[in-house]
Amino acid sequence: MVKIGTTFTKFGKKALLCGSGELGKEVAIELQRYGVQVVALDKYENAPAMHVAHSHHILSMLDGKGLREIIEQERPDYIIPEIEAIATDQLVELEQEGFNVIPTAKATRLTMNREGIRRLAAETLGLPTSPYRFASTFEEFRTAVAEIGFPCIVKPVMSSSGHGQSMLKGENDIETAWHVSQEGGRAGSGKVIVEGFVDFDYEITLLTVRHSAGTTFLKPIGHHQVNGDYRESWQPQAMPQEAIDKAQNIAKAVTDALGGFGIFGVELFVKGNDVIFSEVSPRPHDTGMVTMISQDMSEFALHARAVLGLPVPEVKFHGPSASKAIVVEGDTREYEFCNLDKVLEEPGVQIRIFGKPEIAGHRRLGVLLATADTVGNALAKVERAYSKLSVKVY
Repeated sequence: MVKIGTTFTKFGKKALLCGSGELGKEVAIELQRYGVQVVALDKYENAPAMHVAHSHHILSMLDGKGLREIIEQERPDYIIPEIEAIATDQLVELEQEGFNVIPTAKATRLTMNREGIRRLAAETLGLPTSPYRFASTFEEFRTAVAEIGFPCIVKPVMSSSGHGQSMLKGENDIETAWHVSQEGGRAGSGKVIVEGFVDFDYEITLLTVRHSAGTTFLKPIGHHQVNGDYRESWQPQAMPQEAIDKAQNIAKAVTDALGGFGIFGVELFVKGNDVIFSEVSPRPHDTGMVTMISQDMSEFALHARAVLGLPVPEVKFHGPSASKAIVVEGDTREYEFCNLDKVLEEPGVQIRIFGKPEIAGHRRLGVLLATADTVGNALAKVERAYSKLSVKVY
């Protein structure tokens, strides 16, 4: 029997968010709908989830000692990682001491490092993946590229949102790609993965919810990326039933191996009826923001529900939908969203503004959402809304 008591009493529940970006903000809101006390952590002040959390702390979550001190101070019922850059060895120790890491400390550790999750998928579970090699030095990197061949993709083993990622088309790209990979990793320079380029028709995110009543698969989400960073997503991605079945089998194998309760963003390449595993995030996925308009329960609502040990008997799909990230370039702490009355004048359009405190280079500051009678029309609608939006950078 699941019980949640009065907030701020010994009967209440407390969740600690390790990472307080836009995804964590939505999780915080959904947890509070159940009366859960939320504590937000991030390395900078005024991170989005801090706007809605009951309290917060500022620290780098790669600081294992500092992370442990805060967890021992707060004594949360749920430790919920929202980013990859976390001192996962410390989470493993804390889990062994009785703390509840979502979905599991093992899942957080393996998926923070592309080497861990790739070896689990390909070598332990025997799932289809792209050919790959790992390299820790420039010499090893050059050898790995030679073995994989061109074209190929290099990524830091610890990064997200396309940071440090490059495609290599020939010898002239090797040195530049290495430097980019060493500058873009979440934990600084280090090991990279070199992957053979996969000839795919499209790539999807299959959001997979492990909850107290079993596993639930959401409709596949198609997406478009720029240098590994999400720009648009849509739901559903049209797929043959055979490919859907294969995608669900792969997602279940990976998420069962990782264990625990919560939502997983399983990334897959699809070519005809063939499906190839790419990556998995044991938390809400940026491409899944489309579910804020496409379903009765968003990926964030589903994550909160699963984390609390509650079942997911049904997810109602409202209809074809799309999202478009609002990415802005600049170097400032002051900016304004303009023409919002025009952006939202068309029926079926919504916007989420994340409230990030600054831009340094380029940054995702919000997302536009739209629903329509077809995916194509939803994408066209969200593009029209985007064309009307102006973000003034001061």
